[in-house]
Amino acid sequence: MSKPFAGVRILDFTRYLAGPYGTYQLALLGADVVKIESREGDDTRGQLADRVWAERKMAPSFLAVNGNKRSITLDLRRPEAVEIVKRLVVGADVVWENFRGGVMDRLGLGYEALSTVNPRLIYCAVSGFGQTGPERATAAFDGKLQAMSGIMSITGEPAHGPTRAGFALCDTIGGATAALAVASALYQRTHTGRGQLVDVAMLDAALAFIPGTVSEYTVAGIEARQIGNGSVSRKPTASRFRARGGYIVLAVLTEKQFAGLMRALGRADALDDPRFKDWPARTANEPALREIIETALAADDPKSWEARLTAADVPCGSIWKIDEIVRHPQLEHRDVLQTIDSRYGPMRLVGAGFRLAHGSPGLDREPPTLGEHTDEILKEAGYGTEEIERLRREAVV
Repeated sequence: MSKPFAGVRILDFTRYLAGPYGTYQLALLGADVVKIESREGDDTRGQLADRVWAERKMAPSFLAVNGNKRSITLDLRRPEAVEIVKRLVVGADVVWENFRGGVMDRLGLGYEALSTVNPRLIYCAVSGFGQTGPERATAAFDGKLQAMSGIMSITGEPAHGPTRAGFALCDTIGGATAALAVASALYQRTHTGRGQLVDVAMLDAALAFIPGTVSEYTVAGIEARQIGNGSVSRKPTASRFRARGGYIVLAVLTEKQFAGLMRALGRADALDDPRFKDWPARTANEPALREIIETALAADDPKSWEARLTAADVPCGSIWKIDEIVRHPQLEHRDVLQTIDSRYGPMRLVGAGFRLAHGSPGLDREPPTLGEHTDEILKEAGYGTEEIERLRREAVV
């Protein structure tokens, strides 16, 4: 069976991460995503995490979210390039961009201009603060949004100040939100026949991912604070604990789990200790409870404890490094990291985070080199060979 978005064409003007992450989700689900790049290409192509790949303009950060896409280069400052886009828009379902507000309008490629060409067009604009409001023209980046959204204020150890997540959290949240928004607009079009502007603000999306924390304040006036490696449940046995040579995270939240933990640690006697008779008592005596747990955990390493506690039905997890988790048999079984043949040899890239009984998402095409499909896409738009050669001579493409 074909994938859910087979037959949907997306003109992808996005770059960096928030935009490409979103279009990648629909590319995995079968959409024909045409990546429209400048003649220099998406900036992430040259990021220097690895010099060899950066010199190829195929840096790992670019490869990660651009599989299944095709690439065409256009100098959008040229009227001929704008005309090419408009011809492509006639057969497109979605235009997706993440420029600062007003950039596409100045190029003559904003929603009002393109919806005139194709009234069924869904136009997704991803930005830091959306297309309206006092911050609409303010530049945004992931760190600013982690700080501004309140996420950093609740992350980290109280003694060391606010902490940023170890990955571009707000970029990926913004991209995932945009993918859901575009999918919603495409579905709505099936029974209205109309396109529309989809306005995605990364700040809005970040707040939408912490609804419990926000509502605790707006409803009950409870101000969230940094809790280090503690759980939002605030239970003392849902936290990070030191074991021999490392750490393990426990997520012990019920009476049954607490009893299982104490028995697995060889401290069944703690179940009769009045200091730990219920959750209020355990919270009040957290330092003593932590000492009991960590003294027992010191007898073995985190991975061994993870196996032992899991067998006892005690929720826990050791701290896995990236080079460890990518070899986990669970991920192998689920085909989360998919291997695809490329001009550089086999590549393992992360696919979608879900499976469907019919038409599951997957990688079918290696990430494109810069402008790899320019001629192919122009021919699909009706340009002849001589016209394409002229556009190349004049540096339009």
